[in-house]
Amino acid sequence: MRFKKVAQNMVSVVVFWLCLVASASAINDIKSVRVWPAPDSTRVVFDLSQKPDFKYFSLKSPHRLVIDFKNSKNLAPLMSAIKADRRVKKIRSSTSKKKDTTRLVLEMADSYRVSVFRLAPAGQYGNRLVIDLYDKQNKTIAKHDNSRGKRDIVIAIVAGHGGEDPGSIGTAGTYEKKITLKIAQKLEKLINKKPGLKAVMIRSGDYYVNHNRKTVLARKAKADLLISIHADAFTSSKPNGASVWLQATRRADTEFTHWIQNREKNSELLGGAGETIKKTKDDNLAIALADMKKEYTMASSYDFAKHVVKQLKKVTKLHKKKPERLSLAVLKSSDIPSVLIETGFISNPQEEKRLNNSAHQQKLAKAIYTAVDHYFSRNPPDGSLLAASRVREHKVSRGESLSVVAQRYKVSVRKLKSANNLKSNVVRIGQTLKIPQAD
Repeated sequence: MRFKKVAQNMVSVVVFWLCLVASASAINDIKSVRVWPAPDSTRVVFDLSQKPDFKYFSLKSPHRLVIDFKNSKNLAPLMSAIKADRRVKKIRSSTSKKKDTTRLVLEMADSYRVSVFRLAPAGQYGNRLVIDLYDKQNKTIAKHDNSRGKRDIVIAIVAGHGGEDPGSIGTAGTYEKKITLKIAQKLEKLINKKPGLKAVMIRSGDYYVNHNRKTVLARKAKADLLISIHADAFTSSKPNGASVWLQATRRADTEFTHWIQNREKNSELLGGAGETIKKTKDDNLAIALADMKKEYTMASSYDFAKHVVKQLKKVTKLHKKKPERLSLAVLKSSDIPSVLIETGFISNPQEEKRLNNSAHQQKLAKAIYTAVDHYFSRNPPDGSLLAASRVREHKVSRGESLSVVAQRYKVSVRKLKSANNLKSNVVRIGQTLKIPQAD
């Protein structure tokens, strides 16, 4: 009988301790807070030991965002998360009326569009609660016109990943997001040195821009081309080499269907045909015009991609010898020619070392720039400086004189002679003449 009682007591003790352990494990620790400022938004990330159970609300005078974490305990140093962010002035704790609830307060400089969501464990990160604060009045990236009144060709450069998203991680611990930003910055400098070209960085620092926003920002900049820069990875360390990717045809068709269904909103994306597409009651006409734009975009993307492959193979090994297609969110735009460039395999130790090398990064950037320069020299958009300054050529045929050629291209004989360093008006059959801009 005594043995039975002792056993019951022991069971009670075990149950008691199990309850304590279960109770302790139910507490969700807020382990750290990270803040990622961007030009038009700020991302605040709370790292937790378990999936967050939360509620939030906003307050005014002053502007605050209050987050209640259920069954949680804060272990994070709150103020250390704030560096030089202009939106979040302070992160502090407060008292909730509910038991076992941790209340954290973001004191904000203004009222912002707020997005709050969970992120499941991925890569180096565990459970997270993400808060995105967006400026309500987004600044449009200005279009650059040069002194001759002709517009620059705008190249939108997307440095892959960033901020909360490190991308792939190399065997030596290299973050893809750092490599892509360095190459993008070098490409930006090369493009901006060329009169008639203008680079727009979609990500200029260590912060994350979601895929939808990348195309929105590119469109606001009136981009003529979008280049997304990445570093590849694989489960094996053997693959290496660069590759160039285009949007899969099926994904492009799906995006096009969504696009045309809301054609009144999207009509401004179609240039001169936009108003016709918006106003016409003929669905077949609207679809035909929009489809022509989509086909032009896809053809232009492929044409540019071939230029990139041609230049990359001069500075690095190719993993794919021609442009390939894949369903990619960053290339979803039906109105902006777009490519994604994998500059090499960060999962390959030798290539990871090269991708970290500034000189190799410069070679990759120069190859991409050369592809941009060659492509737009041959295909300058109407109204651009490159179109206005494009050097045309004419091969002299039988019966043509210098004055006949000058009249055909509406330039003076004097200007034609000057452009070709001619000392007389005599030309020969088969001679190639450079044609200057019209008088």
